[in-house]
Amino acid sequence: MKFYLKKLLSLLLTLLLVSVMAFAAFNLIPGDPAQLILGTQATPEALAELHQKLGLDKSMPERYAGWLLGLLHGNMGTSLQYSRPVSELIGSRLPVTAALALMALLLIFTVSVPVGVFSAQKRGSPVGRLLDSVTMLNISMPGFFLGILFIWIFGLVLHFFSPGGYVGWRESPAGFLRYMIFPALAVALPNIAVASKFLRSALVEESGADYVRTAVSKGLSKHIVLYRHMLKNALIPFLTLSGMMVAEIFSGSILIEQVFGIPGVGRLLISSILSRDFPLLESLVVYLAFLVVLANFAADLLLQAADPRIRVKP
Repeated sequence: MKFYLKKLLSLLLTLLLVSVMAFAAFNLIPGDPAQLILGTQATPEALAELHQKLGLDKSMPERYAGWLLGLLHGNMGTSLQYSRPVSELIGSRLPVTAALALMALLLIFTVSVPVGVFSAQKRGSPVGRLLDSVTMLNISMPGFFLGILFIWIFGLVLHFFSPGGYVGWRESPAGFLRYMIFPALAVALPNIAVASKFLRSALVEESGADYVRTAVSKGLSKHIVLYRHMLKNALIPFLTLSGMMVAEIFSGSILIEQVFGIPGVGRLLISSILSRDFPLLESLVVYLAFLVVLANFAADLLLQAADPRIRVKP
């Protein structure tokens, strides 16, 4: 119980620091934010009105307290570009990005583990060297390049889907999955390569451990030793890597949404940057950071469940 309380306190402190850093980053920008939004031709009356709307007429501690309180209550202000509540905009786009990220994460787990195991078993052989070459090729190719490649091959040549013709889940679940599988693959493939290579290295390292030699000397087959003992130990650092990959998945999703024309948080983020929509941009940065922190917290809990030795000693 003490372990979980410490983890929870650490999570809350991290979230608080994230909110402070995000608020400071947008409120310590040189110059007048209202002037940046409205441009140099703005009238004093328009500037004064925007100052009041954004709360710039208050002190920074007052602004932060009000902003944090609104964030906790789901009231993040109004978007300057869309003239709609920020919470409503994020709420309508977040499920799309979450679906893309979850599909990519599912692909990473289901593909990288068997590939990593197979690669470790075939190390040193021609097949193993071929797998290593393919892995390095996938690592070197960024997700947005793969996305463009998929659009060209599967969209323009094979007509498997219509580029830019996003189909929502409510409109057609089959159409949604048919369209989203390629963006998810574009996000997942570089991470699959990294994860499988990491797992392969962990398994190779485990193969030289004393307990493996002891198990083999007692007559256990290599197959049993691999799947009952080595894989379990190798998956512990793999879980740590998976938690770190969440940030990479979300950042990759932002670019992929632009490439495929998916109406998710990524496109909303780019749009808010281009239009200088500070209330929307600030809230998006905080929410994405919160999601990454929470995902890493969940990975820590899974890691503790897989290996109780990492619990903090009283």
